[in-house]
Order: sequence, then C-alpha cells, then structure tokens
Amino acid sequence: MNLAAIAGKIDARTPAHRDRAVDGLRALALLAVPTGHWLLGGFTVDADVGSLHNASPLSTFSGLSPLSWVLQMLGIFFLVGGYAAVLSYKRHAGTSAEWLKGRLVRLGRPVLGVTAVWALMVPLLYGLGVPEATLRTGAKLVVQPLWFVAVYAVITALTPLCVRAARRTGAWSAAPLIGTVAAVDFLRYGPYADAMPSWLSLLNLLPGWLFAYQLGVAWGEKRLGKRAAYVLLIGGTVLFAALLLAFHYPASMVGVPGQDRTNSHPPSLLVLALAAAQSGAAILLRDRIAKLLKRPALWAPVVVINLSAMTILCWHQTAMLAAAVPASYIGTIPGLTEAPVTLGWIAARLAWLPLFAVLLVVIGKYTRVFENPGRTALGATKARRAATGLLAAGFTVFALGLA
Repeated sequence: MNLAAIAGKIDARTPAHRDRAVDGLRALALLAVPTGHWLLGGFTVDADVGSLHNASPLSTFSGLSPLSWVLQMLGIFFLVGGYAAVLSYKRHAGTSAEWLKGRLVRLGRPVLGVTAVWALMVPLLYGLGVPEATLRTGAKLVVQPLWFVAVYAVITALTPLCVRAARRTGAWSAAPLIGTVAAVDFLRYGPYADAMPSWLSLLNLLPGWLFAYQLGVAWGEKRLGKRAAYVLLIGGTVLFAALLLAFHYPASMVGVPGQDRTNSHPPSLLVLALAAAQSGAAILLRDRIAKLLKRPALWAPVVVINLSAMTILCWHQTAMLAAAVPASYIGTIPGLTEAPVTLGWIAARLAWLPLFAVLLVVIGKYTRVFENPGRTALGATKARRAATGLLAAGFTVFALGLA
C-alpha cells in the first residue's frame, strides 16, 4: 500500500466531528519542541577525555533570538490543551476524579518509561566506557522537557475550576492570571527588585502557564470568539513589543547561559504576551486550517504526530544524543560536537536535523509502547510498577546532580 492510500485510509476513518484545526495546531506545537531543542542545543567535546558538554548557540548568536519567538509554541499547546480538555470533560460520564485519573495516567506513563529506561542505560553505558560527564549531560537534556509534563498535569487537575470560571466570565477569566504575572514581574524587575526574595519568580509558574490553558477552556466553552481573538492578537503583539523595546526584557524566549534574566523558567510577562498573540492568531485561522487539513496528505501526518505526542516529547533529546555521543569519540564534528560559535555551525546543524528525525522515528517504534501499552499495562504487577517508579526516581536524582 502506497503513502497516498494510507493517507486516504486514515482520512476515511476520521470521525466527522473531529476538530482537525485543533489537532493541526497541537501537532505544530509538538513539532516545535524537538525542532527548537535540536536547533538551539549544541555541544562541545572535552579534548582530554572526550566528554560532551552542553553549549547554546544563543550565547554567540544573539541575533537568533527571534527564532525562539517562532519555536516557543507552548502557548498554542496549552491553548489547544484547554480546548480539548473541555470537550473530554463534557463527554466523560463518570466523576471528575475518574476523568482526571485517566488524563494523568496517559501523561505519566511515558515519563516513567523514558526515565526508567535511562536509569538502566546509564550504568550500562558507563560500563562500556562512556564518560560520566557525557552521561550527566545526556541526563539533563532528557529531563529538560519533562518539567512541562509536571506543570501540565497540575493545570489539568484544575480543569473543573477553569470550566466554572470560563462559564462565568468567558475570556476575562484569564485576566487575573496575566495580572498576577505582571505584578510579580514588577516586583522582581522594578525599582524594588533588590529587596525581593529570590523565590518570588516561582509565583509566576502556575498562572504563567495556566493563562493560555484558561483561554483554551473559554474557547471550548464558546466564550471566546473572533472579536476577543483580535484583541488577543493585537494586544499581545503590542505588549510583546513594548516589553522588548521599553522595558528591556531578554529577547530570547529560552534561557541563555550567562544571562541573569530568563523568560521561560518561570514564565515572564513576555511569554504571556506571545501566548496571547499566538492564541488570537490560532483562533482566527481555525477555519482556514480546518479547510487545509481536509486534504488526506496533510491530515495523515497530523494524526500520526498526535498519536505519538508523548513519545516525541519524551524521546527527542535521546534521538539527538544517539548521534552526538558516538560522534564524540571521533572528535569535533561540525554542527554536532563542534562548539556552536561559527555561522558554519548553523548550516551544519540544519543538515543534521533529518538524521535526528530518523533516529526519533526508530526509537519511537520501540518506545511508543509506553504511550499506548494496550493489554500489557493491565498485566503490570504492583512490584513492576514500584520498580519502574524507583528507577525513574533514581534517574531523576542523577540528572539533577543530586547524586
């Protein structure tokens, strides 16, 4: 069966009520995660022992910062997450607790899978001669995107409250969240910054990521229409420009080594401005996206990506490491293990992206079982689940440098 026939079969099996635009937006946001990490995650090799260390090209090429505005699509991800959660919550016939348990299990199982597998791989690779520094570098990269799952799980647990808020006040239910982040940013960056405790920024963690999710809930409740979407698009764009030009927020949406301020950990007001603009644009383009995705050739990849969402999120760093770790034994390879300090590195890294993608597909073929375990999950014993949890915890401790 050729690809066109497969795409046609997937299209024919898609229910008529399926919101293709929302699935397309989710797939786009998902692909932005590995693309961003693969483009902005460089390495250097220790000449003495051949160990790998992280190195960001943004440290050298600050002009690449606008690229992070495009690749930082977590706002879109939370928006469609909130929208989809509303539909799922309404369809569920059981209690809220049962609905939440099902959602959290689907999020948690792939995370436990990748961390448990890496817990087994670390001593094996060390025994094969891989330097400890390389293993710690790899462990940090693997754990790096998983914080998102923890935050998303907490926000998912708040869905019933988000639904009630959206039903009462519509899109305005997100206003207190952006107001909270603005207030915290004023305290930590304003005239009283020196007197503020270092932990103050953590207060932005929940409202910062909940903002776009709440917009998605309001959208799913049909309380956020095109007029509000225009306000989000224009207002978010104006606020984004003002924060960059007048208030001198860092231009990069991701952390840059050596900078004392970061926009993403935890989110600053700039992240919410971008999320507002992205959300407005997504809502306004919904009909066009849906029309475009009626084509089987475009719709089929969207389905495949969404069915492998957690696999992509959990294993894309492993795919890059699968190329970089063996290359470290050869030495400095442009775009892979060479320091990202030249324009040639950018071109070379782009050339490596197809290999990373192929490696992710190969790895995903064997690891997608964690995302869709089928009957194997039913047969998992308590002892097996406990062992998996211990392995995952041990790897997390190692990755965070606590052991």
